[in-house]
Amino acid sequence: MISVKQLLSGKKNQTMHTLRPENTVIEALDLMLRANIGAVMIMDGDRLVGLFSERDYTRKGILQGRKAKSTPLSEVMLTDVHVVTPDMDIDDCMALFTDKFTRHLPVVDGDEVLGMLSIGDIVSAIMKEQKTHIRFLERYITGG
Repeated sequence: MISVKQLLSGKKNQTMHTLRPENTVIEALDLMLRANIGAVMIMDGDRLVGLFSERDYTRKGILQGRKAKSTPLSEVMLTDVHVVTPDMDIDDCMALFTDKFTRHLPVVDGDEVLGMLSIGDIVSAIMKEQKTHIRFLERYITGG
């Protein structure tokens, strides 16, 4: 089983995208557009205090009449953030995605934030692992 640590180290883009609670929604949307990501971690110094996603903008921003240019992230960010640790595995991540209806999981080790995994990262890893198993079985069956 692939661990969170392996998944994180295998990501092509290892950049951690973070903002502060006082940054505005428009700053987060601009960062997400430029980085081609769906969520950003909200940090107070080195401490993870929230997560902001496109979904949060839709539900807590647009639909409630808030203005992206003047709304601080602290007003719309998710504060009950579900996280994973490096020793967890793909199954643990999938269970959280399913049970908690989330699509992004920050990776933390104690108080240190190491990065973030998305549901896309997990699905890609599962597909890669399945292709490896299929190739092995094809070689085994054909004797090659």
